[in-house]
Amino acid sequence: MNLHRLLIYGAAFTIMGLSNAVVPILPELASLSNNSPGGFALSLLFSAYFLGALGTMLPFGILADRFGNFKFIALGIILTFSSGLIILLSENLWILLIARFIEGSACGAFFPSSFAILSKLSNPGRYLGELTFLFNAGLAAGAFLSGVLAETYLKGAILIFTILTFLLTTSLLFRYKELACPEILGKTSALKSPDFFRKPYREIKDLLNCGSFGLWLSSFLLNGAIGVLLAYYPDYSLGTITKTHLGILISSLYICAMITSLLGGYFKLNEKTLIRIGLGFSALGALSAIKYPLLGFSSLGGGSGIATVGFALAVARINADRGLVMGLFNTTIYAGLSLSPIVAGFFTDFVSIEKLFIANGCILAVTLILKK
Repeated sequence: MNLHRLLIYGAAFTIMGLSNAVVPILPELASLSNNSPGGFALSLLFSAYFLGALGTMLPFGILADRFGNFKFIALGIILTFSSGLIILLSENLWILLIARFIEGSACGAFFPSSFAILSKLSNPGRYLGELTFLFNAGLAAGAFLSGVLAETYLKGAILIFTILTFLLTTSLLFRYKELACPEILGKTSALKSPDFFRKPYREIKDLLNCGSFGLWLSSFLLNGAIGVLLAYYPDYSLGTITKTHLGILISSLYICAMITSLLGGYFKLNEKTLIRIGLGFSALGALSAIKYPLLGFSSLGGGSGIATVGFALAVARINADRGLVMGLFNTTIYAGLSLSPIVAGFFTDFVSIEKLFIANGCILAVTLILKK
């Protein structure tokens, strides 16, 4: 296997593993600080990661086009290690919030660049499917290990993934020459050019105004449905299932996404068909989770894995700078995951969580009628 691909795959697993290792123990982390304001602290810790990713996807994607994708993959690895170390060593709420934001920024640096590199290879469907597989494998492993180790050592899973990220960081030392910026020489003046950000801004407007708008909207709504279910299901199921059962449900979403994303890269189907099949299963899962949680989480995860491969293939065919377009694609993912639960939160005072989940599934089902 190509060493670049091996590093990308390993980083995808560890970066996502560390990000999700925090989620099952968010209440405990929030309570470590004596001054933490209860549930508000929990929501801040949950959202800080997604806001960090959301705010950096596009800028880092634009910069990666100018200064090299591999440099931003390395930046993502280093930032992930730094955030893991901070979370391990600190119990202060505000420092933990900063660490979560840095953790999200690491995703913003890593994913547009990794998608851009893999989309240029001869068989992009296969490689993007493998990346999505490892992306979800890391999420599943992070949630599972965190739940299993929480009673023994609260930050046990965080320690494991921080060590793995440290090993990836040390491997970057052997690639110093690739990171020494030889191609930046001669491009440094680009930052001073008034067209440096104007051109990407014009391209983003074109991408949002053209027929691909349905693509961005579908990606946003799919990941928004996942975000709403993950954010509110622990409260919805409180007192009816154990924490271990909840961890299994969350893991099933990612495990099914792993399997279908890997298979999706080998399906002889065009990207539009993959997206529609994925969205159909995802909408069914979002609705089924209300009464049949294992079926619902599994169907939502499996559908999202297929749809994500379709989205990535469709985005890869758009005629634009790879870092920019992949940054925009990943921005829709994290915009859905971060903003949809916040919007849903405005309705929780006068709408039951069950009705919220029904609306969530119905909104996702609407994407099936989008023509583009």
